[in-house]
Amino acid sequence: MGETRLIVATFNVHAGMDGFGRRYDLIEACRSLGADVLILQEVFAPVGATSQAAEIASALGYEALELPLSRSWRTRDELPAGVGDTDLWEPHKPYPRAGRALRVGRYIRAGDSENAGYEEGTWGLAVLTRGSPVSSRTIELGHLRRDFTARAALSVTLASGLQVVGTHMAHSTHGSPLHLRRLYAALPPRDMPAVLGGDMNFWGPPISLALPGWHRAALGKTWPSQRPRHQLDHLFVTPPVKVLSGSVARLGNSDHLPLRAEISYEVS
Repeated sequence: MGETRLIVATFNVHAGMDGFGRRYDLIEACRSLGADVLILQEVFAPVGATSQAAEIASALGYEALELPLSRSWRTRDELPAGVGDTDLWEPHKPYPRAGRALRVGRYIRAGDSENAGYEEGTWGLAVLTRGSPVSSRTIELGHLRRDFTARAALSVTLASGLQVVGTHMAHSTHGSPLHLRRLYAALPPRDMPAVLGGDMNFWGPPISLALPGWHRAALGKTWPSQRPRHQLDHLFVTPPVKVLSGSVARLGNSDHLPLRAEISYEVS
């Protein structure tokens, strides 16, 4: 069948808002990436309503596969700005986690009086593809003691033979190297065309050591979005995948910037 070219992107969208709860145009941000495969983290799905992943898919012509990871609460209204907060992404003096614009996992409890002004939903992953995927599976990574929720990865096989794995890793201080070992054991074989992408909450070099045979498809600082200092978001590919270009995109108003890469691979 010859060579296939496509664009893959990963984006931690922070439920489509900044740390004050100010919404940005999530659909337009995703449109601007021009991706054939879009891996999303921190997508919000309100209880009884359409998820953000489904809205993006409907508007932009994708098929969406979703993996909820945790219960969450998203503020309905903007949080008040204090002195010196005008140009910040979130309040200068961050609220306790239970009072932030996006509250996830064990830090809040159903029925709390603090839930007033928030909408309940789920927080998780999504992989959006052009055309229907052939198959998908969940890779369970487990719950680290210091982390606020269980983690997992979503693996999707495309009709072209490319396997795409999306994930959102725990922070390294929570013990994410354990999850990296579990993830590596479940990844597609290195002789098959595959992409691994997501917010990995860790720098590229140590992740590369944990994923021998995989290499990075895009380099650039992605966090925090206003003044990026670190690359915590990554796209990795197997040797059969050729990277034609890779870059950080400046769009949206999450605390992370998305990554985008153009790749090619041979289809038998």
